[in-house]
Amino acid sequence: MFNLKNNVKYFFLLTIISATLFAGVANAGTLKTKNYSIKIKANCERQPICINYIYVLKNLKRGKSINLPGKAIYTQGVDEYTPGRLIRHEFRNNQYLYRITADNKLQVLKSGKLILQEQGTLK
Repeated sequence: MFNLKNNVKYFFLLTIISATLFAGVANAGTLKTKNYSIKIKANCERQPICINYIYVLKNLKRGKSINLPGKAIYTQGVDEYTPGRLIRHEFRNNQYLYRITADNKLQVLKSGKLILQEQGTLK
């Protein structure tokens, strides 16, 4: 049976849960994987939705770091202008594309081919 009051309540609850789950990566932080530490820093001021980010990837075995500018990729919001939920962050370095997914995976692609994927935890 269709109960509008309960459906509206669940819709808002789902929205809050989704926003909470994706807020960690969206608001930046540090992702730790087995071999890497990745700092994601917002590169925008006083904007409700940040799209520009700085990515600092540190190889834990070698101790070397790389800094790259990047962007957040969101789903399209209901009004076609407002971003929806965060899908991933992307950072490019020549033929390499670094991705941080909403479920905390580091993916590295070379010329479009996945060459590394590591699950991490957001700190």
